[in-house]
Amino acid sequence: MTFLNLPMLLTIIVFLLVLSVLVLAHEWGHFVTARKFGVKAEEFGLGFPPRAFGFYKNNQGQWKHIFGSKEVNDCSGTIYSLNWLPLGGFVKIKGENGPSTSSGQAEDKDSFASRPIWQRAVMLSAGVIMNVVLAMALIIAGFMVGLPQSLDSDLDARAIVSDRKIQIIQVIKNSPAEQAELKIGDTILSIDNKTFLTFQELQQYVNSKIGQELNYKIKRGQNLIDKRITPALMSETGKGGVGVAISETGIVRYPWHLAILEGFKTTFILIWVIIVAFYELIKGLIFGQGVTADLAGPVGIATLTGQVARLGVVYLMQFTALLSINLAVINFLPFPALDGGRFLFLIIEKIKRAPVRREVENLIHNIGFALLMILVLVVTFRDVAKFSGAFSNIWNKLF
Repeated sequence: MTFLNLPMLLTIIVFLLVLSVLVLAHEWGHFVTARKFGVKAEEFGLGFPPRAFGFYKNNQGQWKHIFGSKEVNDCSGTIYSLNWLPLGGFVKIKGENGPSTSSGQAEDKDSFASRPIWQRAVMLSAGVIMNVVLAMALIIAGFMVGLPQSLDSDLDARAIVSDRKIQIIQVIKNSPAEQAELKIGDTILSIDNKTFLTFQELQQYVNSKIGQELNYKIKRGQNLIDKRITPALMSETGKGGVGVAISETGIVRYPWHLAILEGFKTTFILIWVIIVAFYELIKGLIFGQGVTADLAGPVGIATLTGQVARLGVVYLMQFTALLSINLAVINFLPFPALDGGRFLFLIIEKIKRAPVRREVENLIHNIGFALLMILVLVVTFRDVAKFSGAFSNIWNKLF
């Protein structure tokens, strides 16, 4: 048995590509605005250190190359590097983590710390803005070629809809559907060889067959599956069902000028929905209600990325846009070590008309970073437990 089969290898490659696009877009925002305000970007890297290879202009304006992570003393601008860890990228901005002086007496004019508060605020916000711009571009492009979308809500009359189908969008725990191993994203082609034009017709049919075994024909990816499921009276609805929420979906496409408008609108709707979701999550933690949302770490996101990629390019575009908006919202939370946390310190500096002591700010950011890493490890371990039966018993015993 090989450690990596082909689907797993493709999942890892696609995940790393998606992650690289998201992180590079974010760091590109910081890089461009820093250059715009005359702040030196010391290094812009693809992947994370250690550095494998890089090139830069020396003080005489000549392009030079460098191998490995040795220091460069004759660089007049930015080192553009390729690094060994294929996890997105980074930008190193002069003075970002504190005063940076060449003489030891005064702040260098090309340092982040020397710039006015409003310019530092723009530079900190630029990464988040670029993630929103990337998401918007993907959604606009998707609407031009056609994106999967629920048809339950009112659509613009000029929308072009194709590939209509009834899909499962939720599976209730301990329901007949879960026992039959139905999954989110499954398409219900027919029940007892009957096809349905709307999800209401399907619900009415199932409601009339409580206690009778039904033959579901399911499409999952490119596979056709037959499932025998007996509807029961569902406490959630008071009607007969198998324990799924369904929605009528289709591929929705717009003329290019409408695609731009719909892309703008959809992007800001998604931003608001994600902000509300985070608010509910944080409120639940503060008031002791626990984590009601299904959090996913790197392993979970990688697994989802692989599953989405197998559905098709437009699904991957849509998922990447959603991840990009998530990254933007998370990064701008007022938490230490995140862009939002650094932005909060700028607000404090503006109010008290003096910067917070650099040692104190760095300590707070370091503690925040450590807490974030602990959270990532916990969620990652839960993902491994969820997607690998080998760890599930350990997880259940510990938690």
